[in-house]
Amino acid sequence: MKIVTDCAADMPASELAALDIEQAPLFIQFPEGEVNSADISADEFYNRLEAMRPAIPSTAQPSSGVFEAIYRRLAASSQEIFSIHISSGLSGTLNAAQLGGEQARDAAQVHFWDTMTLSGGERFQVLAAALGHKAGWTLEQIQARMSAIRAHTEVIYTLETLEYLARGGRIGRVQALMGSVLKLKPIINVSHEDGKYSTIDKARTIPTALASLTEYLVGVYQKTPLWVNILHGRFQQGAEMLSTLATEQLNVAKLEISRISPVLGVHTGPGIVGCAVVPMELLADLL
Repeated sequence: MKIVTDCAADMPASELAALDIEQAPLFIQFPEGEVNSADISADEFYNRLEAMRPAIPSTAQPSSGVFEAIYRRLAASSQEIFSIHISSGLSGTLNAAQLGGEQARDAAQVHFWDTMTLSGGERFQVLAAALGHKAGWTLEQIQARMSAIRAHTEVIYTLETLEYLARGGRIGRVQALMGSVLKLKPIINVSHEDGKYSTIDKARTIPTALASLTEYLVGVYQKTPLWVNILHGRFQQGAEMLSTLATEQLNVAKLEISRISPVLGVHTGPGIVGCAVVPMELLADLL
């Protein structure tokens, strides 16, 4: 079985290669042309993003034809494919993948999975699929574990500024103005109910926002041993602050600090910092 995901999963190239995972592109559309998010470094992207002010690039999912081509190519070595994608509540990528699978049905049997999340949360589910397959698990066993991970993963973040959300039309002008005047830092998570963003709190400063974010996670997980993946755009200081808070207040079994994919940074700007968190027991037996 071949495993396909998309670059919203924030998986390092070395991890994709080691686990033989195919990554479908997500695109950033600059005025001078379109680029695959996986082909531009985070720092190069943020340099270009800031140089465009006050304009903002747009993003685009792969077409069904892109997915069809991927599935047909992979079918040469395995007709069974498992395609795992960013929340359908946040992107049309899964729908494009399903259309591509229909177009390639004469060549491949494609199974689809809605992670109902993104970034590090999506990555945890892809890892379970790849490692479970490597361990000889059936697709049903893999999906059962992915369901448990999906139900118990938190993806939560805050932003230095609402400017990029406002520029991209992702929040209303009144909210953007209020956030600018009051310097509010929203604390946003991905809802388990619909796989969409939900604002759970607001703070006046980044330290306060990160403290509130950590307090929320303590309420969810208590003393459960956790895999914590700290993620940021270009905000190392914020990532280090959150890392310290997590280490002090959560039962951290595994800690990483990573950069988010540029395609996810288009509407957040460089000052995004947050984390993906999952109970360690849901992946420990596969590592």
